[in-house]
Amino acid sequence: MARRAAGGTGVAGGTGVKGARRPEVRLPPLEPYGGGGLEPDGDYDGLEFRDAELTGQDGAGARFMDCALTGCALDETRLRHARFLDSALTGVRGVGTDLAEATLRDVELTDARLGGPQLHGAVLERVLIRGGKIDYLNLRTARLRDVVFEGCVLVEPDFGGARLERVEFVDCALKGVDLHAATLTDVDLRGAASLEISGGLDRLSGAVISTAQLLDLAPVLAMEWGIRVEG
Repeated sequence: MARRAAGGTGVAGGTGVKGARRPEVRLPPLEPYGGGGLEPDGDYDGLEFRDAELTGQDGAGARFMDCALTGCALDETRLRHARFLDSALTGVRGVGTDLAEATLRDVELTDARLGGPQLHGAVLERVLIRGGKIDYLNLRTARLRDVVFEGCVLVEPDFGGARLERVEFVDCALKGVDLHAATLTDVDLRGAASLEISGGLDRLSGAVISTAQLLDLAPVLAMEWGIRVEG
C-alpha cells in the first residue's frame, strides 16, 4: 500500500494559516496493465499503465488503487465518478478528460499537460499537482482539502462554488482565476509566481496573499469596489 504523508497540519509562515498535508505515495511492486480497454466500474489494483492509449475509453465509476499512470493519453477519456486512491499520475496528457465527481485521495499528479479537464463536483484530498500545464481546469463546486499546486501553470482555472481548505499554491502561475461563490479556508497564495484573478475577488477573505500581490491586485480591487484613483 502507498504510505500517506507523515505528520499533521502545520502553520505556514507563522501567519496562522494552516499548511496543507502532502501525500507521500510509495507504490508497491506493480503489474503491467494488460490492455483491453477500461471498463465502467472496473477495479484496477496495483497496476502500471505505461504509455497506454486510453483516448475515448469509458472508465466511469472505476477504482484505481495503488496504480501508476505514466505517459498515458487521456483525450476525451470518461472517468466520471472514478476513484484514484494512493496513486501516481505522471506525464499524462489529453483534452476534455471527464473526471466530474471523481475522487482523488493521496494522489500525486506530475508534469500533466491537460486541456479542459472536467473535475466539477470532484473531491480532492491530500493531492499534489506538480509541474506541467493545465488549461481551463473546471473545478466548479469541487471540494479541495490538503491540496498543493506546485511549479505548474494554470490557465483560467474555474473554482466557482468550490470549497478550498488548506490549499497551497507554490511557484506556480495562475492566469485568470475565477473564484466566484467559492469558499476559501486557510488558502495560501503567497507562493504563487504570478496571480491574476478574473472574478470572485470578494471570496479572498479566507486566503493569505503577499504585500506584492496586494499591490498587483490593487487596480482590480479598486475597480471592483468602485474606487476612482486619480493623480
